[in-house]
Formats: sequence, structure tokens, C-alpha cells
Amino acid sequence: MDQLLQHIGSYWWLIFVFGGSIGGAVRGVTAWNERRANRRLERFRIKQETKAALARAEGLGRVDRAALNRELHRASAQHDSVDERWFGYETDLSTILDYPMMIDMREPLTVDFHKAKRRADLLRPDSADVETSAAPTVEEYRDAVHAYAAAFDVAEQEARRRRRGDFDPMEQERLSRAQRLLAVAMDSGATPAERQQAYGRARKELDGLIDLPRPATIALERQVQAALNRAE
Repeated sequence: MDQLLQHIGSYWWLIFVFGGSIGGAVRGVTAWNERRANRRLERFRIKQETKAALARAEGLGRVDRAALNRELHRASAQHDSVDERWFGYETDLSTILDYPMMIDMREPLTVDFHKAKRRADLLRPDSADVETSAAPTVEEYRDAVHAYAAAFDVAEQEARRRRRGDFDPMEQERLSRAQRLLAVAMDSGATPAERQQAYGRARKELDGLIDLPRPATIALERQVQAALNRAE
């Protein structure tokens, strides 16, 4: 060992020759280590920023779904509300005879209302959850419901303004007689024969004037038939 140290010591002057190269190598290694550490920090930073961005996106997604759900539920509730108002006419013959324009398909406002209703019914999602209803679908349905409600309001206001004004005095009298006869046909206190006779006469009075809504007609015919069956 002493000989080796003496041998190395004999070449101490080489330090001046290779000192710069050795120092440069050491500095290079240090710089490389620093760059590697910086790259690790950069990758960590990017990873953390990505996680944060994904978390924000997920949060926004939940907010968007919740907002769409609220929008869909509001549209569905409005749809049901307008339907209920319309069914009040469609299933009440007495009301229809007061405001016959609501079923007169010769009237442009009535046609517009029925078209808007069919469109809203067609676009109504099968599910009340946006998980199965895309945003454009919800928005299109909402707009269709708004159009349906607006068209119904306009038609109803005009029907109430005009009432039976589109009919001449003789036709108005026929409508009044038909209304009285239908009241008898729907009166559970009347005998089955009276109810059946009143219904038949009411249909004759209305023949050529207006077409009664099918749901109301079917419901009334069933009532009359049930009364006849009980009397047998």
C-alpha cells in the first residue's frame, strides 16, 4: 500500500493537467442531477394539476347534471299542468259547449295548440333523469313545452273571448239545448231511459255543429250504458 501511495504521489503534478477536466465532469454530473430533480418536480406538478383539473371537471359535470335534472323536472311539471288544463275541456262536455273553439280544428289557433301539444308529447323523454337524456334533448323538450303552454294560453283566451259568438242565434240555441240534454244524460238521479234519450237527442242537436271530443264521448256513453245495465 505504501508503494502504491508513493507511486501516486510521484504523479501529483498531473492534477494541474487534468484538474480542469475532472472539475468539469463533476460540475456536469451535478448539473445532470439538478436537471433530473427538476424534471421530477415538473412531472409531479403536472400530475397534481391534472388531478385538480379532473376534479374540477367532475364537479362541473355533477353541477351540469343537477341543473339539467331540475330543468327536465320543471318542463315535465309544466307539461303535466297544461295537459290537465286541456283535459278539463276534453273530458267535460258542458265546458266544451261553452267554449267550442277549443275543439274546432278549422280555427288556426286551435290547430297551432294541438300541433304544439303533439310536438311536446313526442319530445318528452321516457325517463325523468338526465342520465338517459342528453342536454340538447332536454333543451329541445323544454322549448317544446314552453311553445305548447303559450299556444294553449292564446287559444284558451280567444275561446273564452268568443265563446259561442261564431254561431248564429239558431245554432247557439241548439248548443244550449244540447248542453241541457247532456246535463240530464250525466245526471245519476235520472232514470236510465231518460239518460239514454237525453244523450241521443243531444247528439242530434250537435250534429253538424261541432265534433265532440272522443274521450268525453266515450266516458259519457259508458256512464249511460252502465245505468242501462243496472236497470236490467
